[in-house]
Amino acid sequence: MVFSGSAGTKIDGRNLERALDSVSKKAGIKDITPHTLRRTFATRMAQGGIDIYKIAKLLGHKDIRMTQRYAHHHPESLRDGVQILELGHNLITIEGNREVSNA
Repeated sequence: MVFSGSAGTKIDGRNLERALDSVSKKAGIKDITPHTLRRTFATRMAQGGIDIYKIAKLLGHKDIRMTQRYAHHHPESLRDGVQILELGHNLITIEGNREVSNA
């Protein structure tokens, strides 16, 4: 995730930090950095179901292990998966030679 100016050129890191400081103070938000934005971007993409390899490409990571450290799943985002198991939505288990449907 690279930020560019109106001319399409890369914005210097210090200038970006100054701009973020100014905007975040006006909005009453503390501790916003370019790194915070990258982490938020990666996390939201992962929570939205985007493939980790695509997120890595968008962030410019060569190794998905770095992307996995960036993209955090909050407990709320994992709850859906657990609920599916708890409610037995369309789950089929195979015992020996017979199928047992939980649906």
